[in-house]
Amino acid sequence: MRFLIVRTEVRPFAPEEVAASFLDDAPLRDESTSPEQRRQVAEADNLDSALQLARALASVGAVRSGRQRVKVVRLDAPKWLS
Repeated sequence: MRFLIVRTEVRPFAPEEVAASFLDDAPLRDESTSPEQRRQVAEADNLDSALQLARALASVGAVRSGRQRVKVVRLDAPKWLS
């Protein structure tokens, strides 16, 4: 299995957007329509390597302060039907 490790910017939301998502019962973030801006991308061949890279990227100051986040995505994962 292959994995993609991505460090992205966290998109801030206004309080009105949060309230509207609760009222409409819609997700606040939808990565398929508007993905967060990427800062760094890496690839790994197995889960252990992917998690090790993710831990290393999570030590960056911007991630620790909450301005960025680290995501691990399985590349051959089945797509969810909506």
